[in-house]
Amino acid sequence: MKPPEPAHLPPLAQLHAFTVLAEELHFGRAAARLGIAQPPLSQQIRRLEDRVGHALFDRSPAGVTLTPAGRELLPAARRTLTGLSDGLAAARAAGDGRTGRLRVGFAASLALTVLPDLLRAHRDRLPGVHLDLREMTTAPQLTALRDGGIDVGLLREPPAHHPGLSFRTLRTEPFVAVLPAAHPLAARTTVPLAELADAPFVLLPREAGPGLHDRITALCATAGFTPRITQEAVEWLTVCALVESGLGVSLAPAGIRRIALEGIAHRPLEPSAARTTVAAAWRTDDGNPLVSGLLTTLTATPATRT
Repeated sequence: MKPPEPAHLPPLAQLHAFTVLAEELHFGRAAARLGIAQPPLSQQIRRLEDRVGHALFDRSPAGVTLTPAGRELLPAARRTLTGLSDGLAAARAAGDGRTGRLRVGFAASLALTVLPDLLRAHRDRLPGVHLDLREMTTAPQLTALRDGGIDVGLLREPPAHHPGLSFRTLRTEPFVAVLPAAHPLAARTTVPLAELADAPFVLLPREAGPGLHDRITALCATAGFTPRITQEAVEWLTVCALVESGLGVSLAPAGIRRIALEGIAHRPLEPSAARTTVAAAWRTDDGNPLVSGLLTTLTATPATRT
């Protein structure tokens, strides 16, 4: 037996040949199972034995048996081959977009509408993909996308153009008037927007969501007035709480009706054509298959909640 070769992992082909021969204990059957002739199999085993520095098999007229060195090596060889097989399967799954972690930003109001159905559908389609959810308004989402902090954004009123980003409209949603329950207009089934002209407004600050803020002020301008904003809040729950306290009224996406505070009323607007856009955003050059997988789920998920 030659002196052992330097200590590093043997070629996988040698380990595979060794484990098959250890299972068959017959060179002819092992070679047939491997799809090779006996001489190449014997060469693989000899090279592995040279690397170990000890015989791995006793060869005698009575048959082939494992030596103590062979018995010691067999479990480690099997673990190595199994680990490689598992690693290759995991790599294929990641490359196919079936496993991994995806960072998703979402506007808080979408937790009441789009998000529950999306999470359910995505879990059914791709249970191996973990969605790391980050609640944030539109402007921070755009920054996080640009800087690589998130992979996909779910936002309202996307900009018409943002360098390096792509957008896909997922749905549109009507606006509703959010009123204190005691407000005179709360007794109406619908609220003409022009009748809110003199009311103080509670809105999200423009820097948190420029598109949505501008959409609301544009609706008011179409109705003939500029909203008198006296309070601002980043979270819709806070907006509704301030309205409940009597500090003003608000315009909000219809999904806000799912915030069930007793002291507020939600009423459809006149004209009823006023709607807000919900979109997905991602980096245009992002080749991550997890992104395309989520976009497929988003496109296929019906808009069932308002």
